[in-house]
Amino acid sequence: MLLIATSALVIFALGAMHCWLTFRGDALHPRDEALTQRMSEVSPRLTRETTMWRAWVSFNASHGFGAMLFGLVFGYLALEQPRVLRASPFLLVVGAAILGGYVFLGRRYWFSVPRRGVLAAAALYAGGVLSLWG
Repeated sequence: MLLIATSALVIFALGAMHCWLTFRGDALHPRDEALTQRMSEVSPRLTRETTMWRAWVSFNASHGFGAMLFGLVFGYLALEQPRVLRASPFLLVVGAAILGGYVFLGRRYWFSVPRRGVLAAAALYAGGVLSLWG
């Protein structure tokens, strides 16, 4: 279970860092200030109740929250309720599917740090699941 807990910690840390970068500094801002300004003025076609900038911030924050939730839930299960996790193929598959989705997104859209982080977390998770069956 230590491998699964470590995987969860990696994902939690990535999510926490993503939230930190969303609300502190300008690391997730466009390099082009005019684009930032324009995003704060234009609404998506879906609704005029928000702007593209507000949507951008909320998408980034909710993405970080989701990663932190994964880390908390699977970390808790691995460390405090290992029998529950071991006895639930459903939970093990859900965890693998989420990490698989992150790996796909990382390979397709992200830069090297989160991409390597999710690959490491997925490998740790897979190792942990295999050790349960071995």
